[in-house]
Order: sequence, then structure tokens, then C-alpha cells
Amino acid sequence: MTPAPTAAAARPPLLPLWAALPIAAASGPILDAGFPDRGWWPLTFVSIALVLVALVGRRIGAALLVGFISGLCFYLVQIDWASLFLGLLPMTALSVLESLFVAAGAMLITLAYRWLPRVWPSRLGGLALLPITVAGIWTAREAIDSTWPYGGFSWGRVAMSQSESPFIHLFSWFGMSGVSFLIVAFTALVVELVRWEARKADGIRRLTRALIAVGALAVLLIIPAFPVETHGTVRVAAVQGNGKAGYFDRRNVGDLLRAQYDATVPLFGQKVDMVVWPEGSSDIDPLADPSAAKVFDFVSTQMNAPLVAGIITQRGDQYFNESVLWKAGKGAVDYYDKKHPVPFGEYVPDRSFWRPFAPDLIDLIGREYTPGTTDTTFDINGVIAGIDICFDITDDGVIADSVQNGAQLLLAQTNNADFGRTDESVQQLAIARIRALEFGRSVVNISTVGTSAIIAPDGHTITQLKTYVPATMLEDVPLSTTITPATFGSGPFALLVSGIGLGALLVAGTVERRRRRA
Repeated sequence: MTPAPTAAAARPPLLPLWAALPIAAASGPILDAGFPDRGWWPLTFVSIALVLVALVGRRIGAALLVGFISGLCFYLVQIDWASLFLGLLPMTALSVLESLFVAAGAMLITLAYRWLPRVWPSRLGGLALLPITVAGIWTAREAIDSTWPYGGFSWGRVAMSQSESPFIHLFSWFGMSGVSFLIVAFTALVVELVRWEARKADGIRRLTRALIAVGALAVLLIIPAFPVETHGTVRVAAVQGNGKAGYFDRRNVGDLLRAQYDATVPLFGQKVDMVVWPEGSSDIDPLADPSAAKVFDFVSTQMNAPLVAGIITQRGDQYFNESVLWKAGKGAVDYYDKKHPVPFGEYVPDRSFWRPFAPDLIDLIGREYTPGTTDTTFDINGVIAGIDICFDITDDGVIADSVQNGAQLLLAQTNNADFGRTDESVQQLAIARIRALEFGRSVVNISTVGTSAIIAPDGHTITQLKTYVPATMLEDVPLSTTITPATFGSGPFALLVSGIGLGALLVAGTVERRRRRA
């Protein structure tokens, strides 16, 4: 029997710091390439492996530096589209903030590589508990980052790179955080197998057998999606108006509403159950302006169907990014106010604190959107539709809430005009595809300028529009009431694995500290 490694030799650095830092820097663009529009999903695993290898054996300060560089080189590429709207400085500041979270997670992972082999030096500890702990820490970091501060920034979770991979069906079982956990745990296991077997006398033969076993495990992860039954269809007309919908676009009053109306006219007379316009599809509030209300009424009349449209509305001194359900002759019969406006995009939290740092930039955001408190569903003539607006699609809670409240399909209204022809819209569409499988619901992803598509509950694209053209989608969209395991279980699963990871680290750290005192 091969003896377990001694405590002193358990986790020597695999790489000198001068090599670990450029590898950490390279891991960022490699991870980005796993996301759309390249969508080379295997590179996600490669990137994670590079980061883990760079962290083994590091001191705390070096681990923070490795994590920070890895995160910064990822986010500067991943969210470069934000510079078109916010500018280079705010985009860089956001990337730096996100990288600080990555650095903190990297520090904890380094401690796991240091402490766990000393406390649990067995093969089971190295090939089971250690990968689970590393993945739990990673998942906890993503979860915290996605919710804090100011509601967090959930873009760029590693699971979001898998919208076209063979592992996409895992989302219906484990949800977004669960798939992130499985991706990191699998990668950490491979890293440990290579390290464990390669240092033995017959390491090459053992390593070959181990990698074959890992390949078999990967095949086992390609499990079918949770079975989802569909019950009938609803005929949806979704309209991409291609108007000047950007925050800083120069336009005359009514131009945006006119573009959306003009794109809808070719559908007049078609038999549909609902008409769906995107976020910010009207630059005039029909709740306050009779002329806009007449346009909404006319569209609903000509289509003989309710209209779901994104508007900006004011109640008292508060502004809301709102989706309204409009019926001819009745007006607005329901509405949803966006629950989580984007900080520093749709509002400035703690404006008095942040303004002195960059007054010109902060003052560009002149309108403060108030977080909504309404429910997330519309009853559209008996069909329950879940409503989410733009970055709501990244919020696990908003989508789960609508499905738990009976949504039979999801209407994802968005305005991508501020991000031009960057990867943002295809990244967002990838998230919408994941949500379709995760919750077993069709998703109507309708944008002002694209990328617009309708996705079935099994994740396949029913139809998709070209970007930056006025166009429509007219489809019979499947409905479902199936509740996937991810709908109720993904949140508790994420808490469980995060707790296991952080708990194992805490126990190992406590034991290690007592040993030093003894």
C-alpha cells in the first residue's frame, strides 16, 4: 500500500509564483471563450483547472493575487460590452469589484488545499472531500457575489457557459448554482487524480486508468433532463421593433413607440393569444399619456389579443421599469415592476457617497428606478405567464418565484440596445436557454434590437430573429405545469454544498490550529 503523503509534503506549490501569475491571467480569456458567442464550453473546465493548479501550495497573499488576476482578466473580457453604456472606467471598476470576490474565494481554496490533506490525508479525503470542499467554496463565492452588494452581479457564473454543452440537462435537476458546483467538483477531482496518481512509481499506468474512470464519470453526468410534460400551446406574437432604444440614443418623442408599432402592423389580422413587446418598447407612458394609450388600445384591438409591453412609468416621485398587461377598452389590467433594477445602470445606490468619486459619470444616470414589489406573473386570458425584465433572467429567485406561482411559460423582455453588437445579447440568450431547461418552461426572449428567440422547455430554439432588423415571431408556444427538481431544490442544494465546503474548511482550520498549539 502506498503511504499517504506527510503533512509537510501534502501541498507543495505545483508552480512557482512567476509561472502561476501568467497562468492565472490566461485562465480569464480561456474561461470567457467558454461563453457565447464563441461557446467553446470545454474551455470552462480547462480554465478552472488552471486556476486550481495555480492555487495549490500558495501563501495567502499570493493566492489573493492569483485569484484577483484571474478574475480581472476574465471580467474585463466577459463584460467589455458594459463599457458601451457605462464607459471604460465604470466597467473597469465593476470588473475590479468582481475580481475581489474571486480573490477572496481563491484564498479560501488555497487554505483548503493546505489544511484538508493534513487533517484527512487518506485517498477518500483527497479524491472526495477535497474536490467537494473546493467546489463548495466556489459555489458559495458565486452565490454571495450574485446577491451582494446592492443585489449583486450574477453574470459570469461558470454554469452559464454550458448552454450548448452535453451537460445542459443537469440544470433541470440541480439549477444554476448546482451545475456550477458539479463543474468545479469534477474539475477539482481530475486535478487531484492527476496529482495523486502521477507521483506513484507506476504513475503513468495508474493515471491512464484514473482518467478513463473520470471519462466514464463524465459520461454518467450526461443524464437526460427531468421529464417535462407540455399541455397545449399558446399562440404568441413577439415583436422586435429595432427602434432607437439606447439610453443615450437621440430620438424625438414617440420614435420608439412608432418603431414598435410599425413592426407590429404586418401582424394585424393574425389570430394570436397574446402580443409581446420588449422592455422599454414605448418612450411614452400609456398610463399617463392618452395618445400612447390609444396606440396600445389600437394594437390590442387589431390583434384581438392582450398586449404585454415594457414601459417606464411614474407613480408619485418614483419611477419604475415596468411590464404592463394591456387589454383594448380596459387599459392596464396588471403590471410587474422590475424587482432588482441594475445598480449604477438603472439607479445609483448611496448616490451621495459615490458621486464625489466620479460626479460626471454618476450624474449621467439621472433617473432612479425604484425596486418593485408586485408579483411576477400575468393571467393572460387563462394562461399564466411569468414576467422577467432584462437582467431578471440572471436572478434565480425571480424566475423560481414565477414558476412556483403557476407560470406556464416565461416572457423575458429585454432591451439590448445599449450594448450594440457585442456578446451581451447572446450571453443573455444563453441564460434564457438554461432557464428554459432549468424550470421546464418555454421562454419568449424578446429584445428591442436582438437577440430575440423563442425557446422550448427542452432547450431547443423554436425560432430566432436576426439582430438590428424590425421583425416578428409568430409561434405556437408549448405550455407546461411540470415542476422540475431545480424549481424548489436548487436553492437548498446550493446552500447545502456551500455549507459543506465552508464547514469542512472551518473544521480543518480548527484542527490544524489545535495541532500547532499542541
